[in-house]
Amino acid sequence: MVLLLFVDLDPQLAALGPLGGFFVLRTGVPPRGPLPTLAQAYAAPRLGTHRDVYEDPVTFRILKVAESIQAPESRVAASVAHQALAARLWSVALGTAALYGHLPDLDPRLLHWDPDGSAPDDLWLSAVRPLPATAIGEVVREGHLVPLAAALRSRCRISAGLLWGNAGSALAGAVRQLDRWAHANGRAEVGERARVLAAELFAHSDLSGTLDPSTLRRRSCCLYYRVPGGGLCGDCCFTRPPKH
Repeated sequence: MVLLLFVDLDPQLAALGPLGGFFVLRTGVPPRGPLPTLAQAYAAPRLGTHRDVYEDPVTFRILKVAESIQAPESRVAASVAHQALAARLWSVALGTAALYGHLPDLDPRLLHWDPDGSAPDDLWLSAVRPLPATAIGEVVREGHLVPLAAALRSRCRISAGLLWGNAGSALAGAVRQLDRWAHANGRAEVGERARVLAAELFAHSDLSGTLDPSTLRRRSCCLYYRVPGGGLCGDCCFTRPPKH
């Protein structure tokens, strides 16, 4: 039996710092000025060029990723962008739940996103309000992954199964990183808490079929093999890149 010792959430969520960039969540006001919230990002885009952060943050991010990786089509860039944001959200939520025993309220209206930025400066939480760690599924899956998937699918042709596969892969990656950190730093209880929470999350129907439970390889492909020089991810469902 592992004894879990928790502390209250602090305004800076300082305990996340040692975990690394994907787990860090900035709090307060971004130094580069106001940023759109994820609630605004998930909403229908405004009329305009769609290259402006405020007009359509999601499309802005897809275009930025497409240019960066030379994606051959928009759904490849959308998948890569989605997996990165899903990984950030799972990492922040699981990290705080495992370290603090509580979860900050990650309401999309409180979470500001810089689609032109990278971790950890891409996300800023305007107010730290504690929630029970057991709320993680509702907070991340229902509060973010469902509307994020809808936003992406309204902008390009990409399957729901692929996006849930990304979410499952991102969650498993967050657990692995937390477990490695916990063992390296003598904090076995942190890794145990992360594994327990993740098992509960993977029991949900949206995530339960995303990974092979015996190998933890995903059952869908994120399309990264289509990026020039991309190859296969470590948990890819393929053993060799498909011909296309």
